Amino acid sequence: MNRILNQLQPYPFEKLRALLAEVRPPADKRPIALSIGEPKHPSPDFVAEALAANLDQMAVYPTTLGLPALREAIVAWCERRFGVPSGWLDAARHVLPVNGTREALFAFTQAVVQRDADGLVVSPNPFYQIYEGAALLAGATPHYLPCLAEKGFNPDFDAVPTDVWRRTQILFLCSPGNPTGALIPLDVLRTLIALADEYDFVIAADECYSELYFDEDAPPPGLLSACAQLGRRDFKRCVVFHSLSKRSNLPGLRSGFVAGDAEILKAFLLYRTYHGCAMPVQTQLASVAAWNDEAHVRANRTLYREKFAAVLDILDGVLDVQRPDGGFYLWAKTPGDDTAFARDLFAREHVTLVPGSYLSREVDGVNPGAGRVRMALVAPLAECVEAAERIKAFVRA
Repeated sequence: MNRILNQLQPYPFEKLRALLAEVRPPADKRPIALSIGEPKHPSPDFVAEALAANLDQMAVYPTTLGLPALREAIVAWCERRFGVPSGWLDAARHVLPVNGTREALFAFTQAVVQRDADGLVVSPNPFYQIYEGAALLAGATPHYLPCLAEKGFNPDFDAVPTDVWRRTQILFLCSPGNPTGALIPLDVLRTLIALADEYDFVIAADECYSELYFDEDAPPPGLLSACAQLGRRDFKRCVVFHSLSKRSNLPGLRSGFVAGDAEILKAFLLYRTYHGCAMPVQTQLASVAAWNDEAHVRANRTLYREKFAAVLDILDGVLDVQRPDGGFYLWAKTPGDDTAFARDLFAREHVTLVPGSYLSREVDGVNPGAGRVRMALVAPLAECVEAAERIKAFVRA
């Protein structure tokens, strides 16, 4: 077996199951899970109808490159959403459909990284654990940049030593961040592109939460927005990852895309051709319908706004927690150890949260997730309100 598998840490939810294994929550309180970031809002009916109408396509082998109609729908969405000038994104060269961002982030790392123990894959800390596992299995070393409150929960890129940038092969970004919800400002994205040019690394921007924000008149920028502002029509060293999971409440569809640097995507397409992970044709056709519609996405944001407002009103003065820039998580400070808080809350109130230390790595004696918990406001409004009331009672007790 591959010895590197022994370096992979248990997934946060495995740690959480172990933490709660011997705990017996009160039987008179129904369980409320704010732990897993799985959207619970209804999936769009018209997407299900498109999927059902094309089930005969199960008899067709899909191509790895995907249908032109899907790639063109993705290009049109990127132009509308991120201000990319018409004609800059070539549907045949700059876009590749993928089976959700989780699979794509992992596979992309295997395709891009030059196996070198001295090479680094840099990511925020806390982070989505796929970044770390993908780096290790690609033969690189993960390097973590702490996301602390004093820096707005974004990495302090100015503090990164030159030697780290020299060794960097991939810089993972996540905006809005998981679990912090922090957005990376446009000027920072432009600075990072300049660093990628100077030190020759790839920026892999995980933007799967980009469509969950609060101000309808101010959609958050992404890496493609920065490329557009810079006149960077070749998107050199820049690749973005998007998904229908959070945007459209379609996590089970396993549909997303990668877009950006055509030379990188050409090599990634070759890798994926051998990897054997083409998106089924019926899924592609359903995805076209989803990318072409914004009404259901606006309705989705309205539901999240209602939940954030209600929950934060209840927790005001109870926990140190603020509304994030985007996403559907609250990143709350705990009055004491985060694992004890999560365990005892489950034991007394039957509410499940994820300890922040499970989502981070300790570097130089500091775990930036310690003393915090992640709450995923994915349950229906009434359940989120009830969970917040239980948390309030627990803290005050």
